[in-house]
Amino acid sequence: MHFALEQQFSAPLAAVEDAFTDPAVLHQIAEGAKVGRPELLERVEEGDTVRLRVRYRFTGHLSSAARAILDPARLTWVEDSRLDRRSHRSDFEVVPDHYRDRLHCMGTITLEERDGMTHRRTDGDLRVTVPFVAHRVEQAIVAGLRDHARAEEEVVQRHLDERAAGRN
Repeated sequence: MHFALEQQFSAPLAAVEDAFTDPAVLHQIAEGAKVGRPELLERVEEGDTVRLRVRYRFTGHLSSAARAILDPARLTWVEDSRLDRRSHRSDFEVVPDHYRDRLHCMGTITLEERDGMTHRRTDGDLRVTVPFVAHRVEQAIVAGLRDHARAEEEVVQRHLDERAAGRN
């Protein structure tokens, strides 16, 4: 299942890029997260590249059919991403802690400055290989990602506004 997430920020591209690689902002996102609490595992900056490894936990609703095959408590994964600050593009892969043979997800995140705003777009492909319920599980995961993106956008925009006002 292909998915796309769009976010918009009223701040320069460099400030938005910095916010999404700042451990303090990740912690703020975790405080307000409704869909899993992100846990920063690793942040490595080398030249124009920033690698982040962040663990997430699925907290959405699974149907009884899906729960018969998947234990919701074991739906955790690490998002491994590499940001290239020159192209303002991150490539990411989702690496499940469990069920590695049943969940595959990868994609790109791009930042673009337009009309004084920074647009952040995530394009990804998610494949769940669970008999009978794969499509429903994919839909539930993507719905959770959309909820998380909305909450993330609010937190990051608040951080950017505070920084612009000199309060951060």
